Formats: sequence, structure tokens, C-alpha cells
Amino acid sequence: MGFSPLGLVVSIAALAPNLLLIWFPPRDQTPAAHAPRPLEWLERAGQALCLVLPAITRPGNIVWWWTLPAAIALVAYYALWTRYLIDGRLHTLLYEPLWRVPVPMAILPVGVFLATAAWLSNPWIAAAALVLGAGHVPVAIITSRTIASTP
Repeated sequence: MGFSPLGLVVSIAALAPNLLLIWFPPRDQTPAAHAPRPLEWLERAGQALCLVLPAITRPGNIVWWWTLPAAIALVAYYALWTRYLIDGRLHTLLYEPLWRVPVPMAILPVGVFLATAAWLSNPWIAAAALVLGAGHVPVAIITSRTIASTP
């Protein structure tokens, strides 16, 4: 245990865009999606772990080339947030597929944290990313399917 400035920067960089929903909420009506409660808890636990663990666990041997996949995933995530803001802040844009990736705005943050775990040689961050992925991705898929089935 110990403070990691690099981990803190990654946590803030990956999770801060979600604050945009406070100031720029979707303009359309958000359909009510009902994910199983355990998945919602897993999602929230993963978000909390990914916010805190990278900052409070010291890195191991830093493997600098892993910054590239982490940065690519983060830039792609920011591009999707930009699409959301520019294309009218529609709720569907938060869950729209990109190429063959079904819910990229749920998958990319998991990729950022997994690459960060490899970059900082920190298995705790990897575990947090897996918890996030186990909850966030299924909840996003359920929400995406609800959106698709809503007239």
C-alpha cells in the first residue's frame, strides 16, 4: 500500500468524463433498464475500486510501453464522449456500438484500467478492472438492449 500519483492520474482521467452527465445530461428520455441488483452492486463496487485502488497502491516495476494501449483506450473513450456532446447528447449515444464493439463506452474504461495494471505491474488494479468489467459491461448491454427495444 502507498500513494501512487500515476494511479491517481489514471483514475481521474478515466472516471472524470462521467461527471459530464451532471452538467450535460441526455436530452432525450432515458428508458428504464432493469439490471439484476447483484450486477448493479458489482458495477458500483468496480467503479469505487477503480477510483481508489490505483491511487492507494504503489506500482511495481513500471513497464512503460503499456502506456500506449492505456492511452489509446483513453483517447478512444474521450472521442466517444466528444461524439455524445457534439451529436446532441442523446442517451442512445452512450450505448451505441462502435464497429463490432457492442458497448464501447463500458468496455474502454475497463481496457484503460487493465492496461494501467500492466503498465504499473499492479495486480490490485487488474482485479479492480475485472470487477468493473464484470458489472459495468453486462449492465451496459442490458441498457443497450432496452434502448433498442424501446419504440
